[in-house]
Amino acid sequence: MPEIFQINGRTIKPGQRATINIPVAQLHTHTEMTMPVHVVRGKKHGPVLFVCAAIHGDEILGVEIIRRLINSKRLGRIRGVLIAVPVVNVFGFIDHSRYLPDRRDLNHFFPGSESGSLASRLASIFMREVVERSTHGIDLHTGSHHRDNLPQIRARLDDPRTLELAEAFGAPVIIDANVRDGSLRQAVMEKGIPMLLYEAGEALRFDEFAIRTGIRGIVSVMCRVGMLPTRGVAGTKKKPLIARSTTWVRAPRSGILRAAAALGSIMSTNELLGIIADPFGQNEEKVHAPVSGIVIGSSKLPLVHEGDAVFHIARFDAKEMDQSVLQEFQEAFQNGRADTIF
Repeated sequence: MPEIFQINGRTIKPGQRATINIPVAQLHTHTEMTMPVHVVRGKKHGPVLFVCAAIHGDEILGVEIIRRLINSKRLGRIRGVLIAVPVVNVFGFIDHSRYLPDRRDLNHFFPGSESGSLASRLASIFMREVVERSTHGIDLHTGSHHRDNLPQIRARLDDPRTLELAEAFGAPVIIDANVRDGSLRQAVMEKGIPMLLYEAGEALRFDEFAIRTGIRGIVSVMCRVGMLPTRGVAGTKKKPLIARSTTWVRAPRSGILRAAAALGSIMSTNELLGIIADPFGQNEEKVHAPVSGIVIGSSKLPLVHEGDAVFHIARFDAKEMDQSVLQEFQEAFQNGRADTIF
């Protein structure tokens, strides 16, 4: 961490906090649109962690995670710097939309350009003011389009530093996920910065369990990298399951879906996931799991068209699955207790 730490030209001294509004663009009314950034700097040197949410403007769960995080008393003992960006896509957040006003997905335009589209310019500002000052990163997301996600970490696990952070986070499932072109995760990785992507819950909704799991995970990562003392922080009882691949299950026909499997369900090959029927109930078709694994995502909208993605399964062979990890997680998940295990 440099002796002088600045964001948008403002210096944050050791032991200080600051909320900085970084200009991103103007509205048609000439009103300035800004991206709010909250910085917490410890009195002692240490890593610089950025935590961001709402790159997709309708994914508001991460905003609540960051709100609670920056108000945590634990941060009074921080070493290094926490850069918290609760709303990256301020335009989409205001409009309850995943996208920017030009219908572009911001997470396809990193690292961005100072002279490109609005998405490229916003991405460029975020990279310059936040990422390039950081040593570690966590990006918070939810499911989209009426889809709900089980709390999970997505990361490139061929990097030992990233794997260490992923295991420290303590989500029940870690997915060894390739990066997408233009994504923030790709741009951050290319700078040699280890980064996690946390997925949980659904767009435009709060989920208390997913929120608490996210806060606990971020704090655990901060402890692992030396930003917070480990005293008083309970460790994960079980090592998370690591999935090397996932499978989307698509609706074989259009109709009304009645789900038989919930998030976190352990599935065997050919086990029943749900039933799709017409409104009269005269024609029904069962949807079976094509692989064994755990349900990490599902559609929340019962009305489906043929080909719609309705279930997402993290693939595990029976011999790879530690049943106790999933059983303990399922119990906590069903009872709404985030602090028990993860």
